[in-house]
Amino acid sequence: MRKIDRLLSEYGESHQNPTNKLIHWICVPAIFLSIVGLIWSIPSDNLRFVLGSGPYINWATVVLFVVMLYYLRISVPLAFGLLVFAVVCLFLIRQLELYLPIPVWSTSLGIFIVAWIGQFYGHKVEGKKPSFLKDLQFLLIGPAWLMHFIYNRVGIKY
Repeated sequence: MRKIDRLLSEYGESHQNPTNKLIHWICVPAIFLSIVGLIWSIPSDNLRFVLGSGPYINWATVVLFVVMLYYLRISVPLAFGLLVFAVVCLFLIRQLELYLPIPVWSTSLGIFIVAWIGQFYGHKVEGKKPSFLKDLQFLLIGPAWLMHFIYNRVGIKY
């Protein structure tokens, strides 16, 4: 069995309840977006000194590059879909930075807290602990798990 299949299957074991699944469809992308926003908010002056200037030259882009290397290692097709999602997250965070009167970090922190409350509620309904308590790697598998459903729906092999 391929590593991606094993990881998705193991992750799916604690995500069988329809309510928990629905909560994950909302909260996993929200958590991903909020983490991008929190990392985006880390001062990037030294990074810009090395890489050049621009709104997307920041720690969020660097961290997402590393995350994409992980996804490439487990599934190239899923990595492509997750890259598209990551780019959308970067764009959305940039829009928040431009148009919200409050700092990105505070908005991101609020989203992060509310989404994790949702996740833990979903697992209470499920009656099973979150997978990442067993293996931190599963924090990155959640987005891939959702993407694999999208791929299956449209007939893309991962």
